[in-house]
Amino acid sequence: MTKEKILVPLDKKSYEVFIESGILDEIGDELVNLGIKNTRKILIISNKEIADLFGKTILDSLSKNNYSARIFIINAGETFKNVNTLNQIYDAAYEYGLERGSLMIALGGGIVGDVTGFAAATWLRGLDFIQIPTTLLSMVDSSVGGKTGVNHPKGKNLIGAFHQPIAVYIDPNTLETLPDREFRAGMAEIIKYGIIKDYELFEFLENEKNQKNILDLNHEDLIKIIKKSVTTKSDIVSLDEKEIGIRAILNYGHSFGHVIENLCGYGEYLHGEAISVGMRIAGDIASDIGVWSIEDSQRQNKLIKDFGLPIKIPSLKKESILKILMGDKKVKEGKMRFVLPTKIGNVEIFNNIEEKNFINYFN
Repeated sequence: MTKEKILVPLDKKSYEVFIESGILDEIGDELVNLGIKNTRKILIISNKEIADLFGKTILDSLSKNNYSARIFIINAGETFKNVNTLNQIYDAAYEYGLERGSLMIALGGGIVGDVTGFAAATWLRGLDFIQIPTTLLSMVDSSVGGKTGVNHPKGKNLIGAFHQPIAVYIDPNTLETLPDREFRAGMAEIIKYGIIKDYELFEFLENEKNQKNILDLNHEDLIKIIKKSVTTKSDIVSLDEKEIGIRAILNYGHSFGHVIENLCGYGEYLHGEAISVGMRIAGDIASDIGVWSIEDSQRQNKLIKDFGLPIKIPSLKKESILKILMGDKKVKEGKMRFVLPTKIGNVEIFNNIEEKNFINYFN
């Protein structure tokens, strides 16, 4: 199968995303092609489950090309996406003797990628790093775009930096070991891309045959939807790397999704599940204020349910909801900003949405 390449064109540090079944077996060769000298030390950050599955494959491939590499294990789960885990990576970097010319590799899902990226951004004032995402959600979302960081007790991803990887390697083979619930959670972000920018992708996902092929892990269809999603994200990030303007549309469903994750406890909802509910809420607001048709709202909610994702809104306290929303990174000049759909394939940013427009949804 042909290797797919997607350029993420940026002013200073453009890079490519490579998608190919079996590319993990060739990581050493890929680094050679990238111009990475084998004198550079490599620290691979992963969690135990992923390292047990893919660590030896990557280490063997690197060894064949005379790279010196070791794996450092961090705990899995959103509750460990914090400063304590970051300090553990710093300790490992110090003990291994990483230098400014060294390299970090994130091998795992979005949490591993975010924490590793932030460690790379801050250790010795910045190291190169590579993303090797192993979950669907991280393949189409967090591995591309340079957002890195950890959670603060008061909110998600409040501590972080923009630090772009020098390459991203996506191997659909890794999805064969991904639990079904996590795979479906990744589909939430793909549905999001359909809503915000890609009507053709949305229609493709609505087709029942395509849905079956995707859930059966048909590689041709997987690569198609991954490529389309990454291309959309690349296009947006290239226009607005630091999220000053249009990049905010990538947060569709995320304002309320982060509220749900935070108040319901990380782990009660997977990230993609919380985003699914967040998209439903954003769609309801858009319909209620008359900027989105009820028909499109129903199509969105049906597609979310078709992939086994939740749309039921949990009951939450008003004061807690508002506190988290006002602490969100997307608040500007004291005003909450919400990404709302106006049609399938287009969203806009609204800063005139009032508490009365959404608070009763959570009762």
